Amino acid sequence: VQLQASGGGLVQAGGSLRLSCAASGRTFSTYTMAWFRQAPGKEREFVSNIVWGAGDTYYADSVKGRFTISRDNAKNTVYLQMNNLKPEDTAVYYCAASRALGMIVITSLYNYWGQGTLVTVSS
Repeated sequence: VQLQASGGGLVQAGGSLRLSCAASGRTFSTYTMAWFRQAPGKEREFVSNIVWGAGDTYYADSVKGRFTISRDNAKNTVYLQMNNLKPEDTAVYYCAASRALGMIVITSLYNYWGQGTLVTVSS
């Protein structure tokens, strides 16, 4: 599986962005998909994931109520709608794919990673 993230950019605080992650391969629908982010000088952290099959979604507390993850299996794409953005959301955002189920916050459980897309939120 190859992943290509896009949709990042510069936005003012309170604004919105939608990230997309396009996947290659015919088995996309059988992967749990996630978004992680990494701010300068910090470790990569879990943002959200959506489980294959039932489509259960999970969020980090820091983004709950502001971000929404979704997937379109027909388009092999996962999205992250980010609303009410804050300067602390500034980071490179990565999409990832895993065979595991549930809320998966550990990076080592993800088999595939996209290249990242930069989100900058100005105050």
